[in-house]
Amino acid sequence: MTSPSRPPHRAGFACFVGRPNAGKSTLTNALVGTKVAITSNRPQTTRHTVRGIVHREDAQLVLVDTPGLHKPRTLLGERLNDVVRTTWAEVDVIGFCLPADQKTGPGDRFIAAELAKLKRTPKVAVVTKTDLVDSKTLAAQLVAVDRLGRELGIEWAEIVPVSATAGSQVSLLADLLAPMLPESPPLYPDGDLTDEPEQVMVAELIREAALEGVRDELPHSIAVVVEEMLPREDRPADKPLLDIHANLFIERPSQKGIVIGPGGKRLKEVGSRSRKHIEALLGTPVFLDLHVKVAKDWQRDPKQLRRLGF
Repeated sequence: MTSPSRPPHRAGFACFVGRPNAGKSTLTNALVGTKVAITSNRPQTTRHTVRGIVHREDAQLVLVDTPGLHKPRTLLGERLNDVVRTTWAEVDVIGFCLPADQKTGPGDRFIAAELAKLKRTPKVAVVTKTDLVDSKTLAAQLVAVDRLGRELGIEWAEIVPVSATAGSQVSLLADLLAPMLPESPPLYPDGDLTDEPEQVMVAELIREAALEGVRDELPHSIAVVVEEMLPREDRPADKPLLDIHANLFIERPSQKGIVIGPGGKRLKEVGSRSRKHIEALLGTPVFLDLHVKVAKDWQRDPKQLRRLGF
């Protein structure tokens, strides 16, 4: 029973939407307080619905991180858009992310028009990356976002400026989202930060490291599959080691050299960079074995998409 002085506990799902690279994943990580969503300065890096879980005294906010909605050019693109729309229909509140350092454009309008079709779900406009602009530019963007809503018939529940990297107004955003959730006991045990299987998260961390610094044509062409994760046998209990074997799939043989680098240098960097994050995530030392394989035109092939988990 809830005592009169204490408001009822709330729990539910929220998702951040926005064009690619609008700061959705960084915001998810900032709210959860740890790295659960893959972040990259390349558009379209998020492929899995990573749920980050924010635990509070009064509420549990489960964040669903969707791929960016975009005009699809491949079968993979169409599937990602389907994932987005299904997710939108199932959440309790939607945060629409618009970067402060870029004027609202056709991409934002395209998403806002889709959002306008969802009549019942409350929508919060989140102006992200406020650390990159001065107060005058920010004020102009807040006005533009308000106008965009009015033109398309969206009544924003709130318009909130935040900077996930600087930690500015992130907790205020959580304060505003919590009351929009239904009354409910917690949906996940205290301490859980995500319900993604560990193998999927490990694959995402490897993929993020592989994307760093490669040329523009590659982001959509890399898929990572963790083949196995096994504790190394014959290790003393106080010195465990986890063996992780993973394959990086690309679409064309010509891309292999880009991922591996001269003398295998890039792949080694990918391994050491992702290993640090994986060890932090799993809390155990890891031996990471990476291989690069070609899966020809996998983004257009339904059979290969299935095999790679899409």
